[in-house]
Amino acid sequence: MSLSADVSALLARLGVTVPMGALPTHTPITGEVLARIAETTPDRAAAQINAAHSAFRQWRVIPTPKRGELVRLWADELQAHKADLGRLVSIEVGKVLSEDPGEVHEMIDICDFALGLSRQLYGLTIASERPDHRMMETWHPLGVVGVISAFNFPVAVWAWNTALALVCGNAVVWKPSEKASLSALAAHALLERAITRFNIEGGAAPEGLNALLIGGRALGAALVDSPKVALVSATGSTRMGREVGPKVAARFSRSLLELGGNNAAIVTPSADLDLTLRGVAFAAMGTAGQRCTTLRRLFVHDSLYDALMPRLKATYASVKVGNPLEQGVLVGPLIDQGALQAMQAALDAARTAGGTVHGGEVVEAGGGAYVRPALVEMPDQVGPVLHETFAPILYVLKYNDFDVVLEKHNEVPQGLSSSIFTNDMREAEIFLSARGSDCGIANVNIGPSGAEIGGAFGGEKETGGGSESGSDAWKAYMRRATNTLNYGHSLPLAQGVTFDIG
Repeated sequence: MSLSADVSALLARLGVTVPMGALPTHTPITGEVLARIAETTPDRAAAQINAAHSAFRQWRVIPTPKRGELVRLWADELQAHKADLGRLVSIEVGKVLSEDPGEVHEMIDICDFALGLSRQLYGLTIASERPDHRMMETWHPLGVVGVISAFNFPVAVWAWNTALALVCGNAVVWKPSEKASLSALAAHALLERAITRFNIEGGAAPEGLNALLIGGRALGAALVDSPKVALVSATGSTRMGREVGPKVAARFSRSLLELGGNNAAIVTPSADLDLTLRGVAFAAMGTAGQRCTTLRRLFVHDSLYDALMPRLKATYASVKVGNPLEQGVLVGPLIDQGALQAMQAALDAARTAGGTVHGGEVVEAGGGAYVRPALVEMPDQVGPVLHETFAPILYVLKYNDFDVVLEKHNEVPQGLSSSIFTNDMREAEIFLSARGSDCGIANVNIGPSGAEIGGAFGGEKETGGGSESGSDAWKAYMRRATNTLNYGHSLPLAQGVTFDIG
């Protein structure tokens, strides 16, 4: 069966009718066009944003536990269609078989988290200095949440935002990557099916609560520019964030930005090398190096360098690169030829800067942009090491002073994820302390890649700021009000102020 036929069968089982048009969606596995899809027109996008705003006004008064019921039904739909949606994602963006169910599993996990959260949107009771007064904070729905997502996690990141946004009482308008339009149509259809079930079972989800915009940058700009979009949650490059953030701020709305990562790991003298090798291999090569949390810089203590590097080289040389739908393949294709060209340019720059490149060769495997992961020994943190290249390149550098390597670790402009491999308690604690890693995610004895739903996900510096997913990330999707109640008969003022009118 051809991939196009496979996709057609998957879409049929997922209940998706593709609106035919001119926008092509390709598979990076072979480069072939899977479908040509109708783009959302500007007028239609404006109408959907308006409809979402109207839906929000109705949805915000639904009791929060009842809103959680919708998310529960959505999890049921995702569980029932996990294999089909996962395979569709693999075909459309090139994820290997060992990873494709994981993306949908993340969606189910965030639904479970949001369902529990629907009975835990707690505020505070605050001690008042005035007698017979009570202060408290309350949290209220924010409005329309615009989600702009990237190709590398084409449905999971939308689900992170959407599950929390819906439980918090908001409507959602989603602009997915045009490189993953079919996956978006399928994921959107499953939520729509859950909404239908919710209403049949006595719920009251309004029309327009969940909207999808298919197309290019102009549709993302529509979300960024609309005064009816209260929060723009955007995942992509730092360049994109520099455009989105100021525009949203100019209209005094909120943005939640998940941008570039130039993630590093430090291997100390006490590290378990077997564990380190496995952690580094997945973090650096998983998803063909196309995760925002991919390991891109590895600092190895000079006492271990000669022991670890031969093992890393052997692992890189032996890993199977090819069709991600075949068993045993661990590295699939890059998303397109542009990504391959960017990788080769970075490797050329590394050679110019004195680096020694192992791997990085183009692999002929069925028409896609296949390449062997590259291990690059660098004399110093210069040139391409300071920048994120969205490809499987791992720069390796020696160090011999822990304080100095912490400075090197933190001197790049990005601040998403980080890790240290050590069995020294002091080194681990320092790395996690205020003078350690300056990233939003800091790990010990695991790589920087592979987050769980329970922890808030986000970074610092040029990574953008703000968090999605677990912990108290729900607060980004709500507005806080501080309330004071006077249950007495007098009117004492705070700070001892008097205002006697006789």
